[in-house]
Amino acid sequence: MSFSKEVEEKIKNSKTIVVKAVFPGTTNHYDTLFGGNALKWMDEVAFITATRFGRKKFVTVSSDRIDFKTPIPGGHFVELIGEVTKVGNTSLEINVSLFLEEMYSDMKVLAVEGTFTFVAIDDQRKPVKILDT
Repeated sequence: MSFSKEVEEKIKNSKTIVVKAVFPGTTNHYDTLFGGNALKWMDEVAFITATRFGRKKFVTVSSDRIDFKTPIPGGHFVELIGEVTKVGNTSLEINVSLFLEEMYSDMKVLAVEGTFTFVAIDDQRKPVKILDT
């Protein structure tokens, strides 16, 4: 999809990277990250990305095709990267990649990936245009 230079700049500036540690309170009985925690973190990163792009109020309207590629053991880092991939009139599509990163080596691998759709809303929770152009 091609974007105007202004939109390309907004996409670049809204890219969000968050690193978290996988501590015991976030893991299950297999000592791997709960899927629900991964989804929560991904949705938060997607929300931040959307808000940084549009500087408006946004709400999640859907998540699509969340692929868990590898377990995420406790005692590791995860790096979440959110990027705008589609811009509509009132909605944004955000791709979030979650990378598993070992604490004591350079090993990093894509562990989870998903797409989230957000809609910009006004104070009455009605959809509003994202771009003023």
